[in-house]
Amino acid sequence: MKCALVTGGSRGIGRAVCLRLARDGYYILINYKSNNKEAAKTLSLIKEISDGELLQFDASKKEEIKEILGQWIESKTEKFIEVLVNNAGIKEDSLMSWMSDEQWDNIISTNLDSFFYITRLVLNTMLAKKYGRIINVASLSGLKGVAGQVNYSAAKGGMISATKALAQEVARYNITVNAVAPGFIKTDMIEGLDEKELSKIIPAKRFGLPAEVAHAVSFLASNEAAYITAQVLSINGGLYS
Repeated sequence: MKCALVTGGSRGIGRAVCLRLARDGYYILINYKSNNKEAAKTLSLIKEISDGELLQFDASKKEEIKEILGQWIESKTEKFIEVLVNNAGIKEDSLMSWMSDEQWDNIISTNLDSFFYITRLVLNTMLAKKYGRIINVASLSGLKGVAGQVNYSAAKGGMISATKALAQEVARYNITVNAVAPGFIKTDMIEGLDEKELSKIIPAKRFGLPAEVAHAVSFLASNEAAYITAQVLSINGGLYS
């Protein structure tokens, strides 16, 4: 059974990606940290389309990743994670001069360390099967840097560089590694921002939708994208290129 693992899949971009990949025929593994209600809602929506299950672990904790995801991979030999979407992410904005150790550590561990520990586990089976699609959800912040987001920009910039490096390592095994870099997308992460005012600086004159990011992820996960790897697709309405 072909499976897709989406980290941070309970809501926002993650939920949209889960639903889109379910429509593409994948059995969906919804990773989430603690929001049981939203995770259950996502699973319920998926079961109207395809099938899936919840996989609860903290993506910033390598011990939990190894124990829960590692055990799932070992025990579910009839299932194969052929698509991995590294979407788990948080932000804790602050000017660097005021940024605490915790604000730095939390962002790096959740947004970047999670990519390493989760991808390394899933990659072993992809290499054995000689097939896989890895899509990393980066950010405009990782491309251009944003004031007040030194930690977040560093994490997403690191993810982008890691995407390009890993793609070169595994291309010969029919495994592609790409990233999407959303700009302003209507999710909880940008709650409180002045959409009307910020839309003035976006050429498209609006914020993006989670489904628009999910559509791009779906394409990069498809067979039609087999010759596309080490790329970063900006989804920002023309704000930055």
